[in-house]
Amino acid sequence: MSKQNKDILIIGFALFSVFFGAGNLIFPPYIGLQSGSSWLVSFLGFVIADVGIILLAINAVARAGSFQNVVGRAGKRFGLFLEVIMMLCLGPILVIPRTAATTFEMSIMPLFKSFNPVLFSIIFFAITFILTLKPNKVMDIIGKFLTPVLLITLALLIVKGILSPIGSMDTNIKSDNLFVIGITQGYQTMDSLGTGGIVALIMTSLVSKGYTNHKENSKLAVKAATIAGIGLVLVYGGLAYLGATVSTIYDGSISQTALLVNITGELLGNYGIILLGIIVVFACLTTAIGLTSVTAKYFEDVTNNKLKYSHIVIFICIFSAVTSNLGVDRIISIAVPILTIIYPVAILLVLTSTFNKIITSNAVVKGAAFATLAISLLTVVDSLGISINFVHALPLDNIGFNWVVPAIIGGIVGKIFIKENKV
Repeated sequence: MSKQNKDILIIGFALFSVFFGAGNLIFPPYIGLQSGSSWLVSFLGFVIADVGIILLAINAVARAGSFQNVVGRAGKRFGLFLEVIMMLCLGPILVIPRTAATTFEMSIMPLFKSFNPVLFSIIFFAITFILTLKPNKVMDIIGKFLTPVLLITLALLIVKGILSPIGSMDTNIKSDNLFVIGITQGYQTMDSLGTGGIVALIMTSLVSKGYTNHKENSKLAVKAATIAGIGLVLVYGGLAYLGATVSTIYDGSISQTALLVNITGELLGNYGIILLGIIVVFACLTTAIGLTSVTAKYFEDVTNNKLKYSHIVIFICIFSAVTSNLGVDRIISIAVPILTIIYPVAILLVLTSTFNKIITSNAVVKGAAFATLAISLLTVVDSLGISINFVHALPLDNIGFNWVVPAIIGGIVGKIFIKENKV
């Protein structure tokens, strides 16, 4: 294998682990449970909302040079505000704390029921801090050492579940919202929020390996992302299938973490619980390390080094250690309204950047972005009990894309009324 292909493979493995964290582990079995024999429908929605958006976003950022060049098409201030909120969600507010909370609930509690959660969070983030201090080494640490262990343990669980299914799939599920369920769960992984920082981390890693041509590095980054994407699809499919095989045994009232723990126990007994513990530790620790590095590097760059990387890492680890003690379900409940607001806008901006040769007007992008944001805000308000019926009367609402037509209208309005030099 050539040095370049080896480097792409290592970075691709590392990307897989950075993206494959808490949500990626617990969401696919749950959508399989909810979908039964129709699990492929919700699985497709999940893959589109997660892997599809990841690949589009990495390609867009790699071509544009930075995520700010992507979101900035809607206005520099708007783009910076959106990017900061996304990085905070990716970092200490939601995703990083969720990795520790999931590890505690799925790796520690089943084996050591009396273990103190505060002490665990301190240990977890102490390890994260130590392994995150050198950003140019993060990809190698994850790709060479941690990911292979994660993939082997995941393969053992999934292959066992395919060869010896726990139960039969429920064939009586008649929900018309299975695709939406998959889309919603894909949203909650929050994977594409950090693509700007992750691409920057990939570029740093490539430069440290001797690759200095930006255009070539952009292509290498996309290749590495494709490897990660293939890995994610295969693992997601296996986990969703496992969930579908217990759809006649459990119902939707079971928690997402308990579902995976029970599946593993049924397949592999007490040793399976230990194996799951290893999977969760490596899945969540690799994600915590990668995202802590990404978030710290972003805020160091955006402040022109006024905030130092090591200082930001310390803050993220301390803040996340505190927040993680809220628990997985509480963190997810906080995440849903935030993601419903910012994720559609992020998707829109990634799509307009991907097709920038067709959508050449920044005024169009700005109008579309503000229309999308308005619909997303109204959708969240409606979900909180203040009835705003028209948001559900919009086209594509049944598949979770009620913002698409307003975005098109907003783009047309932007083209007519917004001058290009005001963006």
